Amino acid sequence: MSKKYNFYAGPAILPQTVMQKAKDELLNFNGIGLSVMEISHRSKDFDAVITGAENKIRKMIGVPDDYSILFLQGGASLQFGMIPMNILNGGKADYVNTGAWAKKAIKEAKLYGSVNIAGTSEDKNFNYIPKNLDLSSDAKYVHITSNETIGGIQWNTLPDTGDIPLISDMSSDIFSKKIDVAKHAIIYAGAQKNIGPSGVTLVIMRNDLIEEGTKDITTMLQYRTHKDKDSMYNTPPTFGIYIINLVMDWLEAKGGISAMESENNKKAELLYKTIDENEMYSGTANIEDRSKMNVTFRLKTEELEAKFIKEATNAGFIGLKGHRSVGGCRASIYNAMPYDSVKALVGFMNKFK
Repeated sequence: MSKKYNFYAGPAILPQTVMQKAKDELLNFNGIGLSVMEISHRSKDFDAVITGAENKIRKMIGVPDDYSILFLQGGASLQFGMIPMNILNGGKADYVNTGAWAKKAIKEAKLYGSVNIAGTSEDKNFNYIPKNLDLSSDAKYVHITSNETIGGIQWNTLPDTGDIPLISDMSSDIFSKKIDVAKHAIIYAGAQKNIGPSGVTLVIMRNDLIEEGTKDITTMLQYRTHKDKDSMYNTPPTFGIYIINLVMDWLEAKGGISAMESENNKKAELLYKTIDENEMYSGTANIEDRSKMNVTFRLKTEELEAKFIKEATNAGFIGLKGHRSVGGCRASIYNAMPYDSVKALVGFMNKFK
């Protein structure tokens, strides 16, 4: 098989060493003669997996002791509704509208209270991060989307929300750079970009918010249910959590978050430099707000873009077509994307010109 370069936005590339280890252990996990997919989630073998994943995440990004780490299902899309369902309870929340994912979160929040749009970049088709926010003094929380995969924009500096809890959808940039977990009340992320395969949602949440959450909602949608049962109130997505455990090992072997951030900066710098110095291509995001995970760009005409994507695909560069809602091109360069693969893409871009 000819080499493929995976630039899909999600589900996205996974570390090759993780994939190989999973392949090697697929039929015989931990020497027990069974797959991790076919053992009880309450067995000691799986308990070591889920406990290991939690402990490694806690250590990797410095999760404080008064926060819980939950492995849930339903993707970030379920969290769009689950958060206001548990916390808003008829009150007011501030949301910053930075694109398609923020808009979906806003839509769900309006079902459970009032929403103040504290800032928006819709006036320029979501190509920048709003800077001057109109925050409410009585908001129950402030919600941001740390990286918008469609528009290719990313928060570089967190908004100062004072004593009001900050909630961040970090589905597409968690573990890609250093973060201060203690500045957030909740961090949530679908796994399928930087954590593992689709099917798992990581939620890191302050315990006091869990305990204060609404109680008159269905059991499965209360955070306390999952905290009290260590993410095993029902059968969790065991294989996904197993992969997350391996990804945490891979991250540690790479040198941790600081090393990962340095490599991500290097990849993004190379690709944006090529776009900026070549009249064939033009970036779509405001330069100071450019995403290090999703590099969005256009060519001079849609016909050229179609030709570029077709020839890139034939050359083994997969997933470069921009989101259907905006068109153009997009190269997603998450943690598992090697620098050499970005270098190969740059070589193709120069050759195409």
